[in-house]
Amino acid sequence: MQRLEFAPDFLWGCATASYQVEGAIEEDGRKPSIWDTFCAQEGTIMGGDDGSIAVDQYHRYAEDVQLMSDLGFQAYRFSLAWPRILPDGRGEVNLKGLEYYIKLSKALKAKGIKVVATLYHWDLPQVLQDEGGWAVRSTAYAFAEYAKVCFTYLGEYVDQWITLNEPFCSAYLGYLWGEHAPGIKDPKQAFKAVHYLNLAHGLAVKEYRNIGLSAPIGTTLNPSWPRPATRRVEDKKASELARALFTDVYLLPLLGKGYPQSMKEELHINFPIEPGDMEIISQKIDFIGINYYQEQAVTYDPQEPFLFKEVPVWQRTTNQGWPVVPNGLLRLLKYFDTETGGMDLYITENGCASDDSVESGRVHDHFRCDYLNQHFAVCKQAIDEGVNLKGFFVWSFVDNFEWAWGYSRRFGIVYVNYETQQRIPKDSAYMMRDIIAGYCEYI
Repeated sequence: MQRLEFAPDFLWGCATASYQVEGAIEEDGRKPSIWDTFCAQEGTIMGGDDGSIAVDQYHRYAEDVQLMSDLGFQAYRFSLAWPRILPDGRGEVNLKGLEYYIKLSKALKAKGIKVVATLYHWDLPQVLQDEGGWAVRSTAYAFAEYAKVCFTYLGEYVDQWITLNEPFCSAYLGYLWGEHAPGIKDPKQAFKAVHYLNLAHGLAVKEYRNIGLSAPIGTTLNPSWPRPATRRVEDKKASELARALFTDVYLLPLLGKGYPQSMKEELHINFPIEPGDMEIISQKIDFIGINYYQEQAVTYDPQEPFLFKEVPVWQRTTNQGWPVVPNGLLRLLKYFDTETGGMDLYITENGCASDDSVESGRVHDHFRCDYLNQHFAVCKQAIDEGVNLKGFFVWSFVDNFEWAWGYSRRFGIVYVNYETQQRIPKDSAYMMRDIIAGYCEYI
């Protein structure tokens, strides 16, 4: 038995996203998002599912906050729904939408739980997609307007701000591979989206600094650095190209280092940069969040659009087919620490999908317990090696609408019966309670 001890000020949290948990998609002035539209298209979502009800947190937030408190969580990371706050993407503010987040924040604070708000977790107002979505520059400025509204109305309640969640997914899954809303497969639009998402982040931070709020603000990336499949020079090059495409196009501009040279010189990708853009993107931030689930291996392949391809790996997988590679997180943490010069880092998502079932009123998700324990050990190793890691948010607090997988995959540490909306803490929830209390024992 190995015992790991984290510093008393290490922040333990849980996380969700608005479209995945709230439901109430037509209540209190909310208008459609791109995910409402995408889910309505036949064949896009497994089982024909959607987020119209999800886990009904819009009505059940008090119950969920009480459960978070019972489990000892110190922070809750949730996202604000843009179409709930500015239903038309810009312009008139929907005060009823804001009221929900104020009530949620007050409930959290009453329990001593920090409020960590993400401005954008993929639910773009459909009206903005009708104008071109993230593939047009105007969306970045609409986001800045939306961010300013959130800062103005919610600033007194929020303890930590995150601008974007995983721009990789918004740009590539949404516009390159078409697996997520809005379901477009167009490389030109995808790389425009990369830049305009980066620009949106910078514009939002600029608005934040102008308002003068003092809570920390940062962003969340889901970096990927696939390892080379062999020791061959070309496979090492493939790994570097993958890191440039998947990670560095988001990380390096944040740090004032511009886009990776390999994007233009080797992949022949250009971004629609206008004068002043890179200065806006590199606004000073206080931390970076890292979402990590898996690591793949790549080999060089000149026939592939980006000159590399993923190859099979040997590790056991989650029930989404994602390989469990804890040391991949260590590599990324050390890379981010080096590139940022020791900036505060948070794990803003980590967890896994597993085949969970209720047995005599309990859910024994030991696969998830093992998965999390392995990643906690890596986090502690990174801290011991000097990485400035400040906290960990488990994904997810509750089972929820898992995007293109619908309700077929369960990531929660709390089981949800989707018919009755009953919440049942899994073994992993009780394990988290022990860990937060300081009983960090690992087999």
